[in-house]
Amino acid sequence: MNSVPFETAASLTLEIPQTVTPQITLPPVSAPSPRISKNAIRTSLKASTTDAVLATVFSLTTGGILLSNFLVELDASPVVFGMLSSIPMLVNLIQPLGAYLSERTTSRLRYSLRIHGISRLLWLILVVGIAIFNWGGLNSHQLIVLTLLIVLFSHLVGGLGSASWLSWLAMIVPRRLRGRYFGLRNSAASMTNLLCVPLAGLAVSHWYGGSLQGYGVVLLVGIVLGMVGLGCQCLKVDVNPQLQNTFFQPPENPESVADEKAESICIPKITPPQNDFVSSLWKNSNFLMFLLYFSLWMLSVNLSAPFFNFYMLETLNLDVSWVTAYSSLQAGANLLMLILWGKLADKVGNRPILILVGILVAVIPLFWLGINTDSLDLWLWLPLLHILIGGTGAAVDLCNNNMQLGITPIKNQSIYFAIAAAVAGVSGALGTTIGSFIAQFMGVGGLLGLFALSSLLRLAALTPLMFVKEPGR
Repeated sequence: MNSVPFETAASLTLEIPQTVTPQITLPPVSAPSPRISKNAIRTSLKASTTDAVLATVFSLTTGGILLSNFLVELDASPVVFGMLSSIPMLVNLIQPLGAYLSERTTSRLRYSLRIHGISRLLWLILVVGIAIFNWGGLNSHQLIVLTLLIVLFSHLVGGLGSASWLSWLAMIVPRRLRGRYFGLRNSAASMTNLLCVPLAGLAVSHWYGGSLQGYGVVLLVGIVLGMVGLGCQCLKVDVNPQLQNTFFQPPENPESVADEKAESICIPKITPPQNDFVSSLWKNSNFLMFLLYFSLWMLSVNLSAPFFNFYMLETLNLDVSWVTAYSSLQAGANLLMLILWGKLADKVGNRPILILVGILVAVIPLFWLGINTDSLDLWLWLPLLHILIGGTGAAVDLCNNNMQLGITPIKNQSIYFAIAAAVAGVSGALGTTIGSFIAQFMGVGGLLGLFALSSLLRLAALTPLMFVKEPGR
């Protein structure tokens, strides 16, 4: 969560042995509450971290700077870049449907394998398309359209499983350890990004058959590793959504969580039926206020963020190897700061960090106004700017995720996640669409004005966050 962060199966009838992925089962009312052993929790978290690393390789080959450079090589317009960024957010509208479908299943694991397996395998079509393009069977415009269609359908299918996957992980990760665990998990993903982005950029720019052909090869490697990562989910403890909705989450005892001699971690006990979902949603003012903040923040950030790479590649005319090097610096800063932010969030809470760091993130677009291609900017200011983006972005992504996990109830949790993703996705897509038209029809001056406007809106978006109450703080 892009996304991040944020999913192998070619067969829709894949059966997972019960001995590999034990399910949470519902005991008789008089029985003790079910438990998951600490060893099972540790194995699940390690598998999730491994999946995050391999999924990062898949993500960096199917998006980000590599896909942007691929479209620049095809002479794509700013509107295409706007669509490229808005599609993954706009298709979040389908997440409530995906959450509804997942709640009717009996296995988070099997649902995830089917949905995200199909989503990742769709990118093989682009590999074939690039091969046909090199043989003269497609022109650049047709390849651009094919790329956008694959982005659309891949994210559309993947959106059906995002909320279910997040709800699954929320049930496995102990509440008191979320900051530290997600900090570690995201750090591993950032380290992968740090190492792989420059290597992939060099492979693409120096491929003997040309950069377009090189991207096709790198994309194929990313798909294979993405599917391997998805298979790691088979090692995670499975959760039955039908039973999850009959549980509640009791407050965790910090001492019992810290006690390494404890033999197990409790899964929530049974509660009486609650009111219908819609009524509960409208009464949850805290969640609605967070939703307002999150949607405004996504709109203001995506008004400018998708165009930073475009500005460097198209306006400043930098080589892709420069841009991937900057992206690696950003990933490195993200890596170094994630664990720190995770520990700090566990101590002081997520909301104070979001407010303070959010102010700094809000002024970042203004720093782009004086950037050009002289040596000082290339070797000093651009690296420092990307380091700042990486360090502050780590805090915002981590704490937004933790806040969302904390304020959503266990009952129908995936539907809450889906609604948040859908609303934020529409807002982000709207911001990207507005930004793409400003960039398209107002030239370089439009981009710089766009950056300034984004900065003002980011500051305004922080206002609703002042009224969000963080549980346990």
